[in-house]
Amino acid sequence: MDVEVRSAVGRYDDFATVVGPRKEGVRGCWCMSYRDSRVSAEDRPGFMADLCTTDPGPGVLAYVDGEVAGWCSVAPRSTYRRLMNARTIPFVDDLDAWSAVCFVVRAGYRRRGLMHRLLAGAVEHAAAHGAPAVEGYPVDTGGERVDVISGYVGTVALFERAGFVRAAPTTGVSGGVPRVVMRHALG
Repeated sequence: MDVEVRSAVGRYDDFATVVGPRKEGVRGCWCMSYRDSRVSAEDRPGFMADLCTTDPGPGVLAYVDGEVAGWCSVAPRSTYRRLMNARTIPFVDDLDAWSAVCFVVRAGYRRRGLMHRLLAGAVEHAAAHGAPAVEGYPVDTGGERVDVISGYVGTVALFERAGFVRAAPTTGVSGGVPRVVMRHALG
């Protein structure tokens, strides 16, 4: 299996293939939950299309044997309105850290380790754009599997394997499972 992780800049159609709605009438998140949930469902595709036109872009895409298979939203924390106003996910310090907030792996490509590749690619992407650190806010499952819906934020084990360390507790949960601030210092 040949896997490449690339910036979403210039790849809006591939991004839409991964996160876009699959059924007529289903609008979907379009990765706007953390960015700005005030953007209407109708305007979300256009908003993300605009973000895919300039660096650093909204995140990274994974390709398996040339086919788009997954997505990781990674950008400066300051670009995520929900994180800037969060009551449950604290700031660790004053660093302008980047945040890896969600993962999507298409059906048919799951259980192949793509989240690991996406997270590694997200860290590389952030480093290439001068980020001092990358954070994630995964669930702390104690090593247990988590359902696909709750697991969109990743797991502590995933982040630990990528060199992240626990930086702060949160009062946030996903699927009833507690979340933790994980941090990977760069540079």
